[in-house]
Amino acid sequence: MKINFYKYQGTGNDFVIIDNRASVFPKENTQLINKLCDRKFGIGADGLLLLENSVSFDFKMVYFNANGKLGSMCGNGGRCIVAFANKLGVITSNARFEANNKLYLATIENNMVSLTMNDVSLIETYENHIFINTGSPHHVIFENEVATIDVFQKGKEIRNGSPYFKEGTNVNFVEQINPNTFKVRTYERGVEDETLSCGTGVTAVAIASHKSNKSNSNNINLQTLGGNLEVSFDFDNNCYKNIVLKGPATFVFKGQIAN
Repeated sequence: MKINFYKYQGTGNDFVIIDNRASVFPKENTQLINKLCDRKFGIGADGLLLLENSVSFDFKMVYFNANGKLGSMCGNGGRCIVAFANKLGVITSNARFEANNKLYLATIENNMVSLTMNDVSLIETYENHIFINTGSPHHVIFENEVATIDVFQKGKEIRNGSPYFKEGTNVNFVEQINPNTFKVRTYERGVEDETLSCGTGVTAVAIASHKSNKSNSNNINLQTLGGNLEVSFDFDNNCYKNIVLKGPATFVFKGQIAN
């Protein structure tokens, strides 16, 4: 059986996306998903997304990490699947979709997708880092110069170390450029390497920059290796609300795989 696939990227964070409304894709086949995401033996991607039918909303997003295992929320993946849904005609300019049993809202205009993230109220502040869950867990460290950091080695050590261990965390290294602009490099669990961009990661960084008083702006610019993203939010009663992740979501190519 042949399965059509589409390749999308959001600031270099790339995904294989499949229209699975007919429920034909073998979601239990971890090896297949891992192979499709492999950059030497497959299509190559940071993760795989399935667009499925939803009872209550426009569609459902199912996200798999590149290792073939089900993942938590993916911000850039969410933006890319909105662009894909628009291409299929499932949505026009507005989307209401479910992912990990939560509702997400999004808008698309000229390949720019704005995705509303879930509220964040629990933020753990430590001496040398901040921990925030923005749909996925994120360890945020502010550094003087992120260009010199061995993100793979240092990120891997933190991802697998105390208190995260087997469950792991994503790790973000952050350099402040000006009062509302930050440069970010991210080690992603599931990919087990540095990615060019991470949507939930830059969202965590934006919130961490405000929480740590490094910025008093509620509109933060994030520079990643793959391009620029923007995160805006409201802060009310110690809770970050109306969090919006905005950036480009770009179609790359399409093809077929033989299962």
